[in-house]
Amino acid sequence: MSVLDWIVLVSTLTVIILYGIWKSRGRQDMESYFLGNQSMPWYIVLLSIIGTQASAITFISAPGQAYTDGMRFVQYYFGLPLAMVVLCITFVPIFHKLKVYTAYEFLEKRFDLKTRTLASALFLIQRGLSTGISICAPSIILSSLLGWNLYWTNMIMGGLLIIYTVAGGTRAVAYTQTLQLVIIFGGMFLAGWMVVHLLPADIGFKQALQVSGKMDKLNVIVTKFDWKDKYNIWSGVIGGFFLALSYFGTDQSQVGRYLTARSVKESRMGLLMNGLVKVPMQFLILLIGALVFVFYLYFRAPVFFNEAQLARVHKTEQGPALQRLEDKYNQLGAVKQQQVKELAVALEAGNNEQVAAAKQALQATDAAAQAVRTSALSVIKKADPTADTNDTNYIFLHFVVNSLPKGLVGLLIAIIFLAAWGSIAAALNSLASTTVIDVYQRLYNAHASQEHYLRMSKLWTLIWGVFCIVVAQFASGLGSLIEVVNVLGSWFYGVTLGIFMVAFYLKRVGGTATFWAAIAAEIVVLYMYWLNHVSFLWLNAIGCLLVVVFALILQLVLKTRKA
Repeated sequence: MSVLDWIVLVSTLTVIILYGIWKSRGRQDMESYFLGNQSMPWYIVLLSIIGTQASAITFISAPGQAYTDGMRFVQYYFGLPLAMVVLCITFVPIFHKLKVYTAYEFLEKRFDLKTRTLASALFLIQRGLSTGISICAPSIILSSLLGWNLYWTNMIMGGLLIIYTVAGGTRAVAYTQTLQLVIIFGGMFLAGWMVVHLLPADIGFKQALQVSGKMDKLNVIVTKFDWKDKYNIWSGVIGGFFLALSYFGTDQSQVGRYLTARSVKESRMGLLMNGLVKVPMQFLILLIGALVFVFYLYFRAPVFFNEAQLARVHKTEQGPALQRLEDKYNQLGAVKQQQVKELAVALEAGNNEQVAAAKQALQATDAAAQAVRTSALSVIKKADPTADTNDTNYIFLHFVVNSLPKGLVGLLIAIIFLAAWGSIAAALNSLASTTVIDVYQRLYNAHASQEHYLRMSKLWTLIWGVFCIVVAQFASGLGSLIEVVNVLGSWFYGVTLGIFMVAFYLKRVGGTATFWAAIAAEIVVLYMYWLNHVSFLWLNAIGCLLVVVFALILQLVLKTRKA
């Protein structure tokens, strides 16, 4: 990066840190540290919710996801608006009425301690692992840009985040996320505009969309039903609904966001506006990836987007073999550059026969290039068996670093850091609150002072931060991080949601039946994932329904035995 990029990057991050410290100044106690004194207006709640969702993974991995698989990933969010309505009707008023710090306190009031502890444990496992993966995302950027060791970068990034979160608590997180998102949305808009601006002079936004559509990158809606297809309208609406309902209704990292609102009305407004904003926001982020795909049809794309890994392989005995494949890939890239121009001309002329012929020729060349790329990945793996050959997370980063003007590169890198800080800080805060409120205070030390619990909260923020850094050390080889995080959540979210569904709607079912139903359902969900019978989104609906059915059956059995 240039000196200007470094100035923009450091200045942006410094302003955010100082702003967070300033907004969180004053006396702290448990209520201010975890709930922000329940003083947040709805628009701060909205931006805090979005900021917690929109991690660095969103801005690094989502454009790469669209580049490789098209925009059908957006269907993952189609169930979210309906979930927001259900949350506003059911979850929000109950949580506010009970004045809880965490969602899981309600479960003890409704069931018993063991059910509350189980739900807390499921959340802690899932969110701890997911947060570790989120730490890895910005670390990938630094290690790629500066050639730093990824493991040390994870430690540095995680350490900064721990300090930031321990110092400020949820108030700092909420207010800094507001400023972060303003910068993030502005920067992403500039990135999208620059993708089109950098295309040849005769190719505008309309033509770029047409080319992207012909190359099957604008596949927003997939109506074909397939249990194993990860992203179609059915899994998105049904599985996505259950996932969103669980994420926003039972995951403390999100529940903690809208519990900071100053009233039930403000919480509801924040959630409902999130339902309206999230789908178009994700659509636009994915659209940037589809446009980047068009950009690399007109300009040379590397055979592998993690160029630091390529450089390492070139220094091994596999270097000559990789160079030959790169040369062949570049030759096919030159052919694609000519063919995409012919496709654009045919599209502009409206000649369907020419469009069909040009599309077929371009797709054939692209398929040949992908075959060469597959061979190159094999060479990379042969040279370095530990190498991660999934470069989805590097595609948008490569475009930013190599194509954008000085200054804007620093801003886009700052955006990815800001997104990481907002979501990870909120997650660490929620992990600490659940540990202290639902485990430490309830099981080990119920009568200590507020000052003691505040100290323990900061200590557990530190402990969870260290745990997440350890997880981050193993996350770099998992492939598309945005997909990995969502798969991981689907292992647990459905079961946790099922516990709450029983609590809200099946008043005659007790804690013992629900506890064992949840354990049985979790085993079934993990076994189904291992067998790969259905795509991960369906696990959210299946897990929830299994808990409900098992709980009803077990309650009937227990009632019969008592009789």
